[in-house]
Amino acid sequence: MKRPIAAFVLGAALLTAPSAPAAATADPSWTDRPTGFAAGTTGGAAGRTVQAATLADLRAYATAAEPLTVQLVGSVRVDPFGDMISVGSDKTIIGAGPGAEIVGGGLFLDAAHNVIIRNLTIRDSYIPGDFDGKSAENDNDGIRLDTADHVWIDHVRIERVGDGGIDIRKDSDHVTLTWNVISDINKALGVGWTSNVVTHLTAHHNWIRNTVQRNWSIDNAAAAHLYNNYLTDITQYGTMSRNNARVVVEDSVFDQVNDPLVVHGATAQLVQRRNLFTGTDGRTDTSGTAFEPSAFYAYSPDPASRVRDLVRKYAGPRHQPERTPRTVTVALDGTGDYGSLLAALGATRDARGRVEIVVKAGHYREQVRIWPNQSDVTIRGDGDVVISYDIAATATKFYGGAQGNAGAATLALLGSGTVLQNLTVQATGAPAVRAAGDRVLLVGVTLVGGYDAATGRGHLRDSIVQGTVDGPGITVVEATAITPAAS
Repeated sequence: MKRPIAAFVLGAALLTAPSAPAAATADPSWTDRPTGFAAGTTGGAAGRTVQAATLADLRAYATAAEPLTVQLVGSVRVDPFGDMISVGSDKTIIGAGPGAEIVGGGLFLDAAHNVIIRNLTIRDSYIPGDFDGKSAENDNDGIRLDTADHVWIDHVRIERVGDGGIDIRKDSDHVTLTWNVISDINKALGVGWTSNVVTHLTAHHNWIRNTVQRNWSIDNAAAAHLYNNYLTDITQYGTMSRNNARVVVEDSVFDQVNDPLVVHGATAQLVQRRNLFTGTDGRTDTSGTAFEPSAFYAYSPDPASRVRDLVRKYAGPRHQPERTPRTVTVALDGTGDYGSLLAALGATRDARGRVEIVVKAGHYREQVRIWPNQSDVTIRGDGDVVISYDIAATATKFYGGAQGNAGAATLALLGSGTVLQNLTVQATGAPAVRAAGDRVLLVGVTLVGGYDAATGRGHLRDSIVQGTVDGPGITVVEATAITPAAS
């Protein structure tokens, strides 16, 4: 699509270097230099400014020997799918105007020094059917740091990638993450993959939403300072300090997060201050004294009460166009709009009115959550559709404590007005469906594992339940066969 010349020139003027926008733009999130542990990082400011509108240009400029500010123009699709584009030292990779994105791959900083990544989207490198990211072909991170140092990642959106949103690995050090959005993936942010206690990380005003695990998982970090972050709609666990990590979490918001703060291991440390927990359940651990961030740098956190509004308004790429469909298709063979229900629910979450998600035939192994802030969703099978996951309610989490029905259910209906139609939901030792929203309707559905009516009102019609229908919620059962679960 052609851009108006005036708009393109303005975008280039703003993004020639990692500098602040024009004074008329009242955006408190945009600054010309990083704070925290990556302070002093300059990226490619010492060199030329170039533009990359093709994959070949982006690869060449990102690995050039000289310092460069590389303006990414438009949408660049990665080939082969899932490949990680290498980024060398003394580089700034920055989106030039709306629509700057990398599709089907990510960025890899391998022993790189002094790198800035800003104002762009990285998306859609997920291989359908590999929800847990266990396949070697699906090791597709959004941004991966291996033994990299002095890295600033700012105003980046990462969604629907195959493995980790941002992985900070192998003694990477002096990293700052600010105003990023990580969403609609299984694993959000991991720190570690080393036995050394080296990494210094600052992360503030990031938005993590509709994810499952590693929000963050921080392993053997010398100092991880997380403040003013907004975590919402997390399935398994929130922020974890593990092994010899030292973590400080302050003035952040945890909304609809299971086990918001976890200390895993006798030597892990975590200090929390002035955090806001809403709709959460489970652990909010503390242990040890960790470290004092103000001994390393000055900072002024916003009150936790302001974080939600600030992050929702300013996080992610500036002037990024939003697309909120009301009808989407999910398919495992690549013919749909998305390859997972997690992704489809994320893409439609802000739609007004009823949303319909049509699921093509196939076996979808994933944990699905329709969160309380998403109402009037219809999930309709088109063909032989099976949704399954295999965590037992009695199973112990790897960091301790039982999963319970809330943690183990395959499909949790937490919003109001949800409709499931013409599909099968399976679980192992847990409810196939846990309904905790109001006005839930299941029509022509087979449940292998039972139905847990946690709260609200539900209606099962023309369905089959192998297991029990129970719980304190109100359930109307009509023309539905209920049989014992298979032993």
